[in-house]
Amino acid sequence: MAEGGAADLETQRGEVAALMKTQLKKGDTWYLIDSHWFKQWKKYVGFDSWDKYQMGDQNVYPGPVDNAGLLRDRDVLAIKEHLIDELDYILVPTEGWNKLVSWYGLTESQEPIARKVVEQGMFVKYYKVEVYLTELKLCDDSNMDNVITRRFSKADTIDLIEKEMRKVFSIPDEKETRLWNRYLSNTFEPLNKPDSTIQDAGLYQGQVLVIEQKNEDGSWPRGSDASKSSGASNLSALPKISPSSLANNHSSSFTGRNELIAAHVLAGK
Repeated sequence: MAEGGAADLETQRGEVAALMKTQLKKGDTWYLIDSHWFKQWKKYVGFDSWDKYQMGDQNVYPGPVDNAGLLRDRDVLAIKEHLIDELDYILVPTEGWNKLVSWYGLTESQEPIARKVVEQGMFVKYYKVEVYLTELKLCDDSNMDNVITRRFSKADTIDLIEKEMRKVFSIPDEKETRLWNRYLSNTFEPLNKPDSTIQDAGLYQGQVLVIEQKNEDGSWPRGSDASKSSGASNLSALPKISPSSLANNHSSSFTGRNELIAAHVLAGK
């Protein structure tokens, strides 16, 4: 056995190498590991056949998984911009991550950097690990000055976002709510398809989402029509014109013009 009760080095090397060949599958979770730590681990277990001279050497023991080099301002929930796969970080599937953490542990106060596999491409579909999440700004309709930022995967659903907003704004389970896109200060669009993903709904980086709570009397603060956006023109107020009236008007004008021409002809005779 290796240090800390971990599996022996040959077992570690073999199991992780096999798991690194896992095919990407939509919805699966993969984890980021700082390349510096992973390279140290590879030296310690003799991962590469040409680099085994330090295998088992305590001087290269990697210690707990440490992703500090990937974090933005030491924020355990945010990673630095412009990180490059294999240069700055390595991606491992869930089982590989669980094994490494069970063998070495995770640096205190750090959280796993978990990311989902998403489908991309309009015509040619392909899968990729969504390293950078979509940052959304969340607020309660009763106090839209209080904006909370959260990050979501493009594969996350509107229903999941609503649950997160309920938690963030301490909304009781029995309270009925609905979600809105806020495009401008007075323009809102309902998000009424809970199974739609962020990608399906076309939500973008920095989008403002508003959660509205039903009043005690059963009414909604924004009115009963969930399909109406504030500031939209009210087309129903325009007079209705039937096709028959258009035809009659056209016929009348045509007839009047013919009568006028006939009068001029008679006058010239």
